[in-house]
Amino acid sequence: MANSPSGDSMLDRLVRILDSFDANNPSLSVSSLAHRADIPKATMYRLLDELVSHDLLARDNSGNVRLGLRLWELANRSATTQDLRTAAMPFMEDINQLIGQNTQLSVLHQDEVLIIERLSRPGSVVNQANVAGRMPVHRTSMGMALLAFSRPEVIHGFLERHRELMAATHPNFRAEMAEIRRNGFASFDGFIDPETTGAAAPILDESGYQIAVLSVVVPRESDTLQSVALALRTAARGISRALGARS
Repeated sequence: MANSPSGDSMLDRLVRILDSFDANNPSLSVSSLAHRADIPKATMYRLLDELVSHDLLARDNSGNVRLGLRLWELANRSATTQDLRTAAMPFMEDINQLIGQNTQLSVLHQDEVLIIERLSRPGSVVNQANVAGRMPVHRTSMGMALLAFSRPEVIHGFLERHRELMAATHPNFRAEMAEIRRNGFASFDGFIDPETTGAAAPILDESGYQIAVLSVVVPRESDTLQSVALALRTAARGISRALGARS
């Protein structure tokens, strides 16, 4: 696509605009959006008219801007996530009923944990995961389970890009990875919320590498952690078999 006077392409600008929205900023004023996307305000008004006309963005009654429904429609056409969610949903519903806590399905994407599905549960503990939200690999059981069962080149690349961070937060990284692989699940206390424990089990492909991860958050020091881990591992294996049958 054609470059702007500043040298960035129209596609670059579009991606920066869409990336400006997150779980904490689902709606933005035009000024805030222009600042976050690093686009001149006058140019932003022109681009907004086009994006709104295609329903990629939408204006609310206050004049603020939010993501449009067409993005949700397009995202749900993704064969990869659609197949994964379809295969996982019956098992997620079982886990949600059995454990009585919010249940998440996540993948590793661009060095972060991307939540692609979540089943809520009334009365469950605090859980920061939101559908389409991102969470840090190094502070979540989801992320560490995904990393532990990644291909060697994925682990190596992640460590190269985040060496200082991982050295500070996981000084015994290799031992932790070995333990997660040995146990078949990851569990961490209070990394995101001091009152909770996260548990996650990987969904594996035929070669034994992660496709996604299934996880829950339970009260910290819960005496149900081992049974939770067993349920997650059993459900994750079921999802792996279902995906294999589909492919």
